[in-house]
Amino acid sequence: MTLPTSLQGRLSLPLIGSPMFIISQPELVIAQCRAGIVGAFPSLNARPSGVFESWLQRLTSELTEKDAPFAVNLIVHKTNPRLEEDLALCVKYRVPIIITSLGAQEKVNEAIHSYGGIVLHDIINDRFARKAIEKGADGLIAVAAGAGGHAGTLSPFALVQEIRQWFDGPLALSGSIATGRAIAAARMMGADLAYMGSPFIATSEANADAAYKQMIVESHADDIVYSDVFTGIHGNYLRPSIVAAGMDPEALPKAADMDFASAMTDKKAWRDVWGCGQGIGAITKVQPTADFVAGLKAEYEAAVAGFAA
Repeated sequence: MTLPTSLQGRLSLPLIGSPMFIISQPELVIAQCRAGIVGAFPSLNARPSGVFESWLQRLTSELTEKDAPFAVNLIVHKTNPRLEEDLALCVKYRVPIIITSLGAQEKVNEAIHSYGGIVLHDIINDRFARKAIEKGADGLIAVAAGAGGHAGTLSPFALVQEIRQWFDGPLALSGSIATGRAIAAARMMGADLAYMGSPFIATSEANADAAYKQMIVESHADDIVYSDVFTGIHGNYLRPSIVAAGMDPEALPKAADMDFASAMTDKKAWRDVWGCGQGIGAITKVQPTADFVAGLKAEYEAAVAGFAA
């Protein structure tokens, strides 16, 4: 396994809390880092744009070397008008880990490398993985079937084994991971880290409506709908939230065009349609992040000991 130097010895669990639109804000990120896992948030969650710098100031001042490092997710897509501004702030505050999505740009990677930061790029297939590494990404996040939000369709077994045929660098795996045993399984398959989002929605620190958190607790894998209607890119969403938004999950309209510029200002239907992965059947209560991570760690260690035996 190949962990970046910035992560070696700083994690209590090989886990990244994935950046979730609206949900991931400083309170959750700090709680995740203090629990010993990488906490991450999309820069576009900080709105208006001036708020992003204040978030970076808070994170860099409150987190210490005793905590796990944090990550910022940059949407590298032509409709994101804040990319240059947010990238410059990431360089200014020397954000240790950048997660890039929806495109790979050499200039972004070069800017992060200028101060010693690392770039992990999320991908849904082997072709995109190769392009990301060719353009200078340090590692990959394999987003397999069942992941919350924007997700691929490939089995994690297929996706990881294809990537590991040619790439031996840092690799995280996303897709229905919600338990410590699943984290251990991701490593057994060849990933260095697990990448988990949806279960953290049901934590005290998550910036989510109480009804959203309770829906996570009450729902199961068969409550997830895979659709490109809401953002223009296929993703997984909670069926009850689609119904509550006044739509029929079995007769959804034509897909929207992806536009991150308008997403930052307009009241969009997909803000009320809640993203979620297929692994939520394991989530049975809302609890503090520290307690949830402690439970994951105990499950993970028990699973590893079982494998060894």
